[in-house]
Amino acid sequence: MKILGIIPSRYESTRFPGKPLIDIDGKSMIQRVYEQAKKASSLTEVVVATDDDRIFKHIKSFKGNVVMTSSSHESGTDRCAEVLGKYDSTFDVVINIQGDEPFINPEQINQLSSCFEDAKTDIATLIKKIDTEEELFNPNRPKVHFDVNNFALMFSRNAIPELPNIKKETWINNQSFYKHIGIYGYRSNILAKISQLPPSPLEQKERLEQLRWLENGYAIKVAITKHEAVAIDTPEDLEKITFK
Repeated sequence: MKILGIIPSRYESTRFPGKPLIDIDGKSMIQRVYEQAKKASSLTEVVVATDDDRIFKHIKSFKGNVVMTSSSHESGTDRCAEVLGKYDSTFDVVINIQGDEPFINPEQINQLSSCFEDAKTDIATLIKKIDTEEELFNPNRPKVHFDVNNFALMFSRNAIPELPNIKKETWINNQSFYKHIGIYGYRSNILAKISQLPPSPLEQKERLEQLRWLENGYAIKVAITKHEAVAIDTPEDLEKITFK
């Protein structure tokens, strides 16, 4: 199976402009993401997808693979679809790797890639068990509920499933809850299709792109990971980074 790892990378950011090029202990954030992705044994090739000349030139400076894409994309999924269309080689699967996780564990990428060994998988993503009440009720931590075959049934910003007649502060002691880890994989033929879908009703209510795919009948396989990388969304997030 040929798998293409794509790292979407934009310079403009409301909360942290230019963050792909920030220095983290001698290397830029995007270089660290790229190098971690290259360690994933499941990936045939890794490429950065950007719409900015500064990022493009920087990737070239350390001899990384990079392609220019349109600046009009609304999501990393759309940017991945454009990149896939630029390649002459046939890739079976595309992995969309977050460009703001400089210490992503390569095993997470391998675990996601393995989901496509199941022929029923159209799209794949990672999830992690929730351990704290704060995360369970944090709307910025999307939750997922899945079936016995590890296919997603629903994503929500609310805790799912709800537990009627049980005090909310004890929910986490009575049920296993899982949060969504934002890395996706897509079969190449599916990526081309979902990038053309209009927003769906559930997606617009929950503000979660993956609900568009569920509402259109695509099967999303989930894999449970024990790893969670630190995402850099604001300058303050840099303080969370520790070096071993």
